[in-house]
Amino acid sequence: MTIDTDADSFFQRLTEFAPGRHLVAVAGPPASGKSTLAEAAADQLNAGQPGRAAVVPMDGFHYDDRVLDARGHRSRKGAPHTFDVDGLAHLLGRLRRNDAAEVAIPLFDRTIETSRAGAAIIDQSVDILLVEGNYLLLRTSPWDQLHRFFDLTVIVDVPEDELHRRLEARWQGFGYDPQAAALKLAENDLPNGQTVIRDSIAPDMRIVWQSP
Repeated sequence: MTIDTDADSFFQRLTEFAPGRHLVAVAGPPASGKSTLAEAAADQLNAGQPGRAAVVPMDGFHYDDRVLDARGHRSRKGAPHTFDVDGLAHLLGRLRRNDAAEVAIPLFDRTIETSRAGAAIIDQSVDILLVEGNYLLLRTSPWDQLHRFFDLTVIVDVPEDELHRRLEARWQGFGYDPQAAALKLAENDLPNGQTVIRDSIAPDMRIVWQSP
């Protein structure tokens, strides 16, 4: 059963984990605030116990533009089929087993629009890993193979008009004019967000956005 809650209740739930490795999925549409939520949760946990938590972004498994160009998928970069899901599953399995002193993870660098291998290190002593990304809870193959790794699943629920506003501001912040930003939304971001909303499994917790 999904519990509708807020960020503070989510943070409290994380403090209740017993010692040992736990993976938490933080999913949601583009611009829902899942990355911000995951970082805030890790910061709060680490404030009480330094080194207890770390964030693992799904975006490190973007296919490179050369692969997307070869497959004719460049215009849909960020859609479910433009990620190396098997590679992500392999990483989550390593992190779950926690049998290595450290594990290197890739991170997506927006300044160069590509992933950097070995860009961060997850130490064996880290207890709680906040895995964040749009599609972690999709019920469709191959994404459904990821569910078994998670001890807790969360979706950030934000109204579509608010997502639209945030995404428009994001693309304009990257230098796109209003018309180009609107095109990015219509052709990629909004369909991707609708996929998350429509095709994700019911999470353990749903964090409902509250208007300021």
